[in-house]
Amino acid sequence: MTKIGRCWMTACGLALMTTACGSSDAPDVPTEESPTPIKRRPTPVTEFTPVELEATVDDLIAELNEHANESMHAEILLKIVNGFFAPVTTAANRAMGELGITGNVVGRLEEPGDQEEAVRLQNEQIEQTVAGGAEAIGLAPFGDGNASAIDAAVAKGIHVVTLDADVEDSKRSMYVGTLNGAAGATAGETLLKVLRPPPGTVLIHGNVNPVWATGLERTQGAQRVFEEAGYKTVVTQITLTAMGDVEDAGSMRTQIETEDPPVVGMIGMFNESYRCAMAAEDAGRTDIPIVAFDFDPKTVNYMRKGLINATHTQRQYYEGYLVPYILYGIKNLGLDATKRILAPRMADDSRLDTGIDVITVDKLDAYNDFLYALGVSQ
Repeated sequence: MTKIGRCWMTACGLALMTTACGSSDAPDVPTEESPTPIKRRPTPVTEFTPVELEATVDDLIAELNEHANESMHAEILLKIVNGFFAPVTTAANRAMGELGITGNVVGRLEEPGDQEEAVRLQNEQIEQTVAGGAEAIGLAPFGDGNASAIDAAVAKGIHVVTLDADVEDSKRSMYVGTLNGAAGATAGETLLKVLRPPPGTVLIHGNVNPVWATGLERTQGAQRVFEEAGYKTVVTQITLTAMGDVEDAGSMRTQIETEDPPVVGMIGMFNESYRCAMAAEDAGRTDIPIVAFDFDPKTVNYMRKGLINATHTQRQYYEGYLVPYILYGIKNLGLDATKRILAPRMADDSRLDTGIDVITVDKLDAYNDFLYALGVSQ
């Protein structure tokens, strides 16, 4: 049997890191003489099961099972391993166990406060991973500042697949996850359906910092929807620190009370979307329609209170599950052959779209049941 890496903790600068280790009951690594078929954990079938993604994974496995595959060592480097990334962590470990991949799923215990410092520390982590002998890397990058470290890894023959956020101006092999511009527009359309006609201001809890390019792309995707419909938009920059709830809710409350024309809607673009509802509640404006992103427990609570109309989930589980399979496919089938199998879900030559789900209040329990059946929580 193949051992799936050891549990370990490491420090990157002053940032504490933790590892979620792969399953210890991984299948035997196939040999040329007697290939062991790859067997997946059964997936629950519900209204939220992404049928196309499931079929694509099955097609990749079917092709791999026609070959005598070589084992591999890969590292999955995440921003954090809990919260939003908890389903990614679970799924990546599950896939590594099914494939017999040795390696670790590594991430911080909490969100970093400084974006540029986070990029620097992650670049050091990539360099350490390369020096440690990884054959492939799955990476949830912090931004375009990771490009040079990615390119240095690729120059040494290591394939890098990004997830959650992309670094398009790098030599990464593929991106797996939400297409942020389109996702932002989808969320904008969800809110647009319940807005009163213009004039009016829409508050966007988003990102304007170009260092976080994918966050900017999602924010602008929503912004265009409202501006084309005749609304004024105001973006409140998300604060990624321990005081973010207080600071962001306070800023948006002030905007609710002072904007001209008056605020007629609010939209949160990231996991901290619940701050929009906090601000509206503090301002005594619970009549403002709000839509959110992701499935943070606080967001769900505000949905149950009737203060958030809908949220948009990014299928983090499938991002985490797909990346080890793709890296394994690249090693054993080649990059081009792997892309051909993934073609039904490819947005272009290098981006695989995992899509998003729109969850309304009446679907909360059904979606929770789906996550429970997958063995994850958010």
